[in-house]
Amino acid sequence: MPNTYTQIYLQFVFAVKYRARVIEPSWKNNLYQYITGIVQNNGHKMLAINGMPDHLHIFIGMIPNQSISDLLKDIKRSSSIWINKNKFVKGKFEWQEGYGAFSYAKSQIKRVCTYIENQEQHHHAKSFMEEYIEFLQKFEIDYDERYIFKDLI
Repeated sequence: MPNTYTQIYLQFVFAVKYRARVIEPSWKNNLYQYITGIVQNNGHKMLAINGMPDHLHIFIGMIPNQSISDLLKDIKRSSSIWINKNKFVKGKFEWQEGYGAFSYAKSQIKRVCTYIENQEQHHHAKSFMEEYIEFLQKFEIDYDERYIFKDLI
């Protein structure tokens, strides 16, 4: 749209269903490239992507051409289909319902990218749940522990 100027930087965090640790080093970079393609095909700019076997962090420069929920729905649906089509996991791969979305100023881009790039280092000292709850508290987001990402029962 002419004369529309935005500066929107968002980090998304979402987990594998039941936080199963199934994202393997042998195919995770291909997954990151696939998700980067989804982000770019929707007109956004991928700034950083990384994760652990049970969750992902994505940091983008977002243009307001779609809702956050529609973008995340597209990323999760399309990447699940791709993972299952390529038979990277035994059984059916699914992402957990929900996600975290956190906004940042332009001055924070380098720090957030570094944080995402160093996920393995961060998780030597802290679990995904500790990290996620820390995000919710830092951003002063009200949450109900009953609806935080679930473990396999």
